[in-house]
Amino acid sequence: MGLTRFSSIEDRNDISIEYASWLVEHPCALEKFEEMMKIAKGKKIVIFLDYDGTLSDIVPNPEEAFMTDKMRMVLGEVANRFPTAIISGRKRERVQDFVQLKNVYYAGSHGLDIEAPLDSTNSHEKVNKVVFYQPAIEFLPEKQKILNLLGERTNGIKGVNIEDNKFCISVHYRHVHTKDFDTVENIISGVLKEHPNFRVSTGIKVFEIGPNIVWNKGHALEYFLENLGFGNSDDVFPIYIGDDRTDEDAFKVLLKRGQGFPIVVTAAPKDTKALYSLREPKEVMEFLLGLVA
Repeated sequence: MGLTRFSSIEDRNDISIEYASWLVEHPCALEKFEEMMKIAKGKKIVIFLDYDGTLSDIVPNPEEAFMTDKMRMVLGEVANRFPTAIISGRKRERVQDFVQLKNVYYAGSHGLDIEAPLDSTNSHEKVNKVVFYQPAIEFLPEKQKILNLLGERTNGIKGVNIEDNKFCISVHYRHVHTKDFDTVENIISGVLKEHPNFRVSTGIKVFEIGPNIVWNKGHALEYFLENLGFGNSDDVFPIYIGDDRTDEDAFKVLLKRGQGFPIVVTAAPKDTKALYSLREPKEVMEFLLGLVA
């Protein structure tokens, strides 16, 4: 694995001084690729990825967040070489529709809906049998009530887009007028006061509502590693790439394990536990391509 050439950060004039300073603490994974691969040499690489903003661009309409054919091809090649899982906030089935690859494992609802290998294996090939793990299944009826209430109470507020992600609900406000933002926020707060078993967090122009349980993308990552046979392995090397606040839970797990690389996708400085960074999905694709080159 390896790459013949990456453009030098010093040669780029499209980054701010602030971002360049931030890169000192979170260097570009393309610039450091050869160094990173030397660290990973001889270890069993496992790939974890978010979807929106990582494998696809962030777009105004969430239903149009399509990945490119080239990204799909590269991801498929990576999954043929290394165990690969996508952990998204979306409904698992929706992510599968977007990705259209059968050699990839999927987790939706921020890790609350997992499709994992049934048998522990160290094989790089995806096993035929899978198990579905859903730690919040008892909350589904209440989630549906919350979904209905949000639909009723936001009806008439232009620009609100409520997405049913099975175990979670995403309330997108990208197209909501500034004057209506507080109203949307207050509606969510009011609904959750009636349903204290659920909590809200924020993402990129979205409120994420989910069960108030101790489970996140970090737990999902550990579940995948366990089912792949790497739970207590000293030579496993997980690489997690994501752009969202919820991905930070997975970054923390990697740091705690002292294994692998957490890589954040961002074109602007941000607080993160990631050790490395990439600017956009195109750079994610370039990094993935390097793994199989």
